Amino acid sequence: MPPISSITVYCSSSPHLESHFTETAERLARAIAARGATLVYGGGGIGLMGVIARAAKAAGGRVEGIITTKFLALEQGWDGCDEMVVVDTMRERKRQLAERADAFIILPGGLGTFEEFFEILVARQIGDHHKPIGIVNDRGYYDPMLALIDHSIEHRFVKARMRALLHVHPEPEAVLQACEREARDGRAAADYDPMRFLPMGDA
Repeated sequence: MPPISSITVYCSSSPHLESHFTETAERLARAIAARGATLVYGGGGIGLMGVIARAAKAAGGRVEGIITTKFLALEQGWDGCDEMVVVDTMRERKRQLAERADAFIILPGGLGTFEEFFEILVARQIGDHHKPIGIVNDRGYYDPMLALIDHSIEHRFVKARMRALLHVHPEPEAVLQACEREARDGRAAADYDPMRFLPMGDA
């Protein structure tokens, strides 16, 4: 049994993306499948969601999709999933995406992906989970978001320790390996709980 048996990936459903984003998603999918881990994702069949699902399946991996009835048509739910769960609300979709994961990896995405990332990060901060969080920073896509987090830390709106929770790298394999190391070593659960430390802003 691998230290991480299922990975929830958050990413874009936009079909109008530069080709390198597609290539990065495919590499992540193949790396997940090669480890025998299950890909859990939003269930869509277009954009990076469709790319990563098809690539994981083509590489022999298991794919689980969670999608709402509303988005089933909009995101063209992919019928190649090993399991497709259709739910009524986004709240339920996000709950299942979170609960089924042993780790979270963020590929480039838009507003929905931003929301999902920050929700997972805040849940980590308040101790609702102790799962690794990785960001595939393809060609610096997430540099502005990371700069915002650093800016918030600088002004003491966010604890400095939160930044250390994020495994950030442009290469998907490196992000996955960092998440695996954290899961194996138990660092997040054993050594880091933001709610146990000093008041906001203390390093």
